[in-house]
Order: sequence, then C-alpha cells, then structure tokens
Amino acid sequence: MAITAIGARLIVGRDAPRAPLDGAALLAEAARQGNARAWGYVAILAASGVGRAQSWLDAFAALDCSARLGDVQSERQLRLLRGMGIYDAASASGWCASAKGTALCDAPRLVSYADFLTPETCKYLIDYAAPSLVSARVRDLNNGTLKVDPMRTNTGAAFSFIDTDFVVQLIRSRIAHCANVAVASLEPPEVLHYSIGESFSPHVDFFHPDVPQMAEQIRIQGQRTKTCLVYLNDEFGGGSTDFPRIGMAFRGRAGEALTFENVRPNGDVDMNTLHAGTPPTHGEKWLLSQWIRDRPQPLV
Repeated sequence: MAITAIGARLIVGRDAPRAPLDGAALLAEAARQGNARAWGYVAILAASGVGRAQSWLDAFAALDCSARLGDVQSERQLRLLRGMGIYDAASASGWCASAKGTALCDAPRLVSYADFLTPETCKYLIDYAAPSLVSARVRDLNNGTLKVDPMRTNTGAAFSFIDTDFVVQLIRSRIAHCANVAVASLEPPEVLHYSIGESFSPHVDFFHPDVPQMAEQIRIQGQRTKTCLVYLNDEFGGGSTDFPRIGMAFRGRAGEALTFENVRPNGDVDMNTLHAGTPPTHGEKWLLSQWIRDRPQPLV
C-alpha cells in the first residue's frame, strides 16, 4: 500500500522530508485500513517511542495484528519471543532489565553479560543481516565521510530505523538498560561479519576532539561515549576483541555481550579503549555492534 511506504519514508527522511510525526500518522491510518506491513511498523514505533509514547503493550498488540493479517516476519518474531519467554508487555519490560553484568576492568570500564541473547535470537540476527552485508567502512579524518580502508577488511550490515523490527528494538532497549542510557542515544545497529583472515586493526570508537572533522561530528551529533558488542556465534578460531593497552583479549561466547566506556567520567576520551577485531583462523565470526552517544540521535 502506497500510504505505508510513504509513511515509512517520512519517519527517517528517505527520499522525503524527515517528518516522524506525519509518518507515524500515515502508518497508523494504513494499519487501521488493515495493512499488515503497516501494523509491523506501528509495532516498531510503539516499541521505540518514536512519533508516540513508548508502550510494550501497544507494540505487542500491533505485532499480533500484523501476524494475524498474514505478515510472515511478524509471525516469526512472535515465535522467537515466545522462545525467549516473552509473551506480553510485562515480560518484555522485565527482560530488558534482567541482564546481569560482570565487571572485567574498572579503567576503562568493561562489563560482560553472559546469556545476553538466546542462541535462537543470535541466529535470527545473523539471518536478518546476511543478505545485506557490504564492505565495512571507516571515517575519513580529512572530510568526515565513510570510506573503505585496508585497516578494516570485514563486512557489515547497518540498519535504518525502518529496516529494524520489534525484536531488534527490544534488544536495543536491553542494551540501553545495561548502558544506563536512553534508547534514543543509540546509533543505528550494525551486524558485523568476519571471514577467515578478516580483521579490524586497532582503533578507538570515540571521536577525537582535536581532529577538526571529529570535533564537528561531536558538535552536531555528540560524542560516542559507549560501545556494546554482542557475540552471535562462537564456532570459529581466533577472532578475539583485543585491548592492547590494558593487556586484555575478550572472546565472547554465543549470546554474550560486552560493554565498554570510551570516555572517562570527566568526559575526556580514553585511549586505553584502543581495541582490535582480530581475524578468525577458521570458521566465521558474527557480532552485533551498537555505538552509543551522549545525546539523542536523528532517525536515519
């Protein structure tokens, strides 16, 4: 239905002006007219609180409407949620707040979360991202644009808000709770893939304020203060996330999450968060990467 497509584009400004409230209104109207895909979008909006108040109750109701109208993706999400023990608004909210962390380092602050995602949820994210993988990019320090660079040889799939779904928004809410931030401060999620020999050379996630292009990025959209990595499989050799300045190498089990703070409590950037994605020696490595800033982010 055309009204659904237009509404979705308005939410993020894709080939249209960015107008989330207008887009949400159009999607709500398309849903009332019985469009299954529109109900799926309404579930995303309700889960994330975009264009309306956040409500797991309304999000579940919308996802159920989408599934009953025949949307296969919504049906799969409901089956996955039941396998996660999530049946309603209360269990969704409880799941988001239930992750238990173990501190690995205090300076910089690194915390791991065992069993952050179920194996089925990990597979869901891998299947979700696999068709969209492209060469991963890094930020050009001269002009601030993204480019392919030899320092990063893996692939990845980043998702616009309207390319996510209820499950992805639920995971983002769990990440936000662990990081003690608002969901709105999370950048678009990205699933990363490393084949044998692919790597991401030592780098930092923060924007260095002494670099003009980075300072402008901080001014416009804020500093990247925290990072969350969720390891989606463990059937590979090597492939650890190494922090050379603190002598730590972390290789998460499938479903395990790692959060680390890229800036110190006073706001100064922390070079001790220098880290690298080392290459798998056999098999392939998948993980979810979620960067977090110090202010709400625009929908893209």
